[in-house]
Formats: sequence, C-alpha cells, structure tokens
Amino acid sequence: MFVISVAAQLSGLHAQTLRGYDRLGLVSPGRSAGGGRRYSMRDIALLREVQRLSQEEGVNLAGIKRIIELENEVDMLRGQLAALTEELAAAYTAAERAAAAIHASYRNELVPVRQQTALVVWKPNGGRSWADQRNLRGP
Repeated sequence: MFVISVAAQLSGLHAQTLRGYDRLGLVSPGRSAGGGRRYSMRDIALLREVQRLSQEEGVNLAGIKRIIELENEVDMLRGQLAALTEELAAAYTAAERAAAAIHASYRNELVPVRQQTALVVWKPNGGRSWADQRNLRGP
C-alpha cells in the first residue's frame, strides 16, 4: 500500500490529479485509520490505464469511467461463469456416479440367459378357431 505521494510518483500523475480521480470514482483507493488514501499496485496500474486512455486514445473522463465499470462487470461475470461451470461439472459428475451406482446394483439382480430363438404362436381361447367355438355353443 502506498501513500498518495508515492502513488503519484509511481503512476506519473500529480497528487491533485489522483484526488480528482478519486472524487470522480475512477480509482477508489483504500483508506488508513486516519482517512488518508492508500493505493495498491492494482490502483497504480489502473491510474496508468486512465492516463493512457486519456492521453493516447483521447477518451474523456466520463468515457474512461464507463470503460472501467464495464471491465469490472466483465470480470465479475467471468467469475460467475467460472463458478457456474464448476458447479455444472460437479453436477454432471454426481449424476454419472449416481447412474453408475444404480447400474452396479442391477448387475447383482440380473442373471445371464442363453440366447435362443423361438417362435411362439398365440391363439386366443385355448387354441380353438372361431369356427370351433361356434360349434361348441350350438346354433
């Protein structure tokens, strides 16, 4: 963590510029117990990116703020996607294990049967034809 003077030196910006960026919400450094700003290396990198976008790309501060917000949102969504992907993979693994356990339990109940070919002819009413049944009933 760096005090504002060191952060200004590392980022190549004036301390007053850092204060302005903090007020605009471009960079939000941590605070000490006394309320002084404390900049991390991530904050320094962000300050350098703000300076680059402003000077080299010609983006105004409102545009830079929106870019930073969108990048933060993308990072958050990537984290959520990674977490959901892991959760889905765990669910697939659990489902495969459950299916394997069920299949394993069936194997104990199944008995191998020799393969045979047979033809079975089914005739309703005990195998008698329709005409035979009519003769049994009478006219």
